[in-house]
Amino acid sequence: MTLKRKREPETPRQGFRVGPDNLPDGPWRRKVIKIKKDLIHKAKVKKEYAKIKARELPEKDATTSADSQPSSIHPTRELMLKDEDKAQVGAGADTEAADGQRRRKRRPGYYDKQLRKAAERRAEAEERTAERQRRMEERERRLAERERFRKAMAKTRDGNGRKKLGRESNLLLERVKKLVAEDGRG
Repeated sequence: MTLKRKREPETPRQGFRVGPDNLPDGPWRRKVIKIKKDLIHKAKVKKEYAKIKARELPEKDATTSADSQPSSIHPTRELMLKDEDKAQVGAGADTEAADGQRRRKRRPGYYDKQLRKAAERRAEAEERTAERQRRMEERERRLAERERFRKAMAKTRDGNGRKKLGRESNLLLERVKKLVAEDGRG
């Protein structure tokens, strides 16, 4: 059996890819190249900023530790606690907070106007459907009344087609009473 040669350790590849390699020269390729250059530039800026910050941080630590002791609570939390104490005591809760700045009131409802309009439109639509339903019921009631009257009038004739005046007069009297009642209301 032959000896196998050892694999060469893979060296990490240099660089990174943005977009496909086989793009033809044109606006898309130029756009990909521009994006890659921007990414490289941003990475360099971040690196430089980190170096500068690392250099300046020890200097600041030396000056701040000598000046004052580090506070155990966050400054905003401290202000909030002061405000809370003032509110409990009940002194001057209307104008200013502990830090001297006015606190912001409730944020405006950005969609209040649209919600109001939507509610109005919904109410109008419901009104229209209710009106349509009422008209349909009224129409059906009138049709049923007309059909009933037609059938009743058909019954006023006997087998030979002669009118039975007693029945017809009662129906016509009812109809006149209804018309007078409707005329009095309307």
